[in-house]
Amino acid sequence: MALKRLELPPPRVLLLVLSAFLGFLALEGFLFWAYRDMPLRLSLLDLLFWGALMLWSVSVRVPLPLSASMSQFFIFALALIALTSPWVPPLLSFLLQWRRKVWYKELFNSSQNALATALAALVWQFFQQNPLYLGSWNLSAGVGIVAASLAFFLVNTTLVTTAIHLANNVPWREAWRKNFSWLALSYLLLSPIALLLARAYETPLLGNWGGWTVLFFLIPLYYSRFYWDEKVRLEQAFDTTLELLMNALEAKEQETRFHSERVADISRDLALAFYKDQAKAQDIYRAARLHDIGKIGIPEAVLLKPGKLTEAEYALIQTHSQRGVELLSPARKVAFDDLVYRVILYHHERWDGRGYPKGLAGHNIPDEARIVGLADAYEAMTAGRPYREALTPEEALKEVQENSGRQFDPDLVRLFTQLWEQNPIWRDRKAYIAAKEGSLLRSTSPQLSSASASPSPSEPGPRTSEE
Repeated sequence: MALKRLELPPPRVLLLVLSAFLGFLALEGFLFWAYRDMPLRLSLLDLLFWGALMLWSVSVRVPLPLSASMSQFFIFALALIALTSPWVPPLLSFLLQWRRKVWYKELFNSSQNALATALAALVWQFFQQNPLYLGSWNLSAGVGIVAASLAFFLVNTTLVTTAIHLANNVPWREAWRKNFSWLALSYLLLSPIALLLARAYETPLLGNWGGWTVLFFLIPLYYSRFYWDEKVRLEQAFDTTLELLMNALEAKEQETRFHSERVADISRDLALAFYKDQAKAQDIYRAARLHDIGKIGIPEAVLLKPGKLTEAEYALIQTHSQRGVELLSPARKVAFDDLVYRVILYHHERWDGRGYPKGLAGHNIPDEARIVGLADAYEAMTAGRPYREALTPEEALKEVQENSGRQFDPDLVRLFTQLWEQNPIWRDRKAYIAAKEGSLLRSTSPQLSSASASPSPSEPGPRTSEE
């Protein structure tokens, strides 16, 4: 363990850690110098009480995707900012984060939280020294706490996202979107509670001590934390369930092993080339993993038929896109956005309008469905079936090119050809399966889906405060 504390991170990560630490020291020094004559207004016992609340908030943090976590630490930090001299909360924030784990991770977590707290304290003091009125109403406290919360959120999430980006090679936007985009509203809505806690502490209602009122308000705070926790757990459980369903579907037929995974990898690379947007490419990857989910509702006698399908059987197979949308309809707006449903419903449409289920043509077919449709066709060509031999990668590419402007979007065919010529792992199906079975899969884009959902007990990842 002692040796582990001395290990050094990659240089760019170390630079971020040291920058956050030095930034905290500089801003803390300025706050102490500028407000050294401002009274603390809190006794040692008061500081111990608020310190205990901060420690409690850290102990009940919620794991997030991509090795991050969050807590409600920021609420108590903001409340303390409203109660005492502005240099005190950042110092407590720094000192109360250490857990004697990997030194540079702990230094970063402590520094980024303290830096966020220091900037929030500076923003709060600005509004207290420059009162804001609406008529006879003094809005300084309300606007100040919201502005301080926003400052805390921006510093905290920017630094944590940058740490994830540098340490895990995850695209910055993707890391922020997965972890924090849905938290912004919570920060703003919960910030008035921080001011309420501070005012309640200053005007005790029970036993001549404001701490009782503060403890009473911990009940709704705990349940808001419970919501965050359950949201993360629900999404993870839902993704795992769907992954199991797709694995069960593909396990029925030897020829379709890894079908959706390969389609998803092709789709992500093609989407990245098309959109130049990692976050969008990852959304399409997730949708492509589920593009054939509707086949769960197709009878095995038809789905696994070794010979050629009759017209009636083929018509039944064609219903799988609509069945997939219906199957996932309970999760609409909860676990999936409309992109997933568009991919599932329209990935068998053709550029010339002869596809199904709607007979859409050209650019009337959603971009993401055209991308997944091309990836699905290439995978099927190179996979083979009992009644049809697999094409070689070269033969499949030629087939794709010959159907440009008929089955496939010509612009996507051009991009696909460029990617194919770079010899990605998905180009050859046998090589792809061998790599998957040997856990050596690579792709022309990062494997974001394999990122840990939470830090290991011995090596906690960056925390957001929220922490």
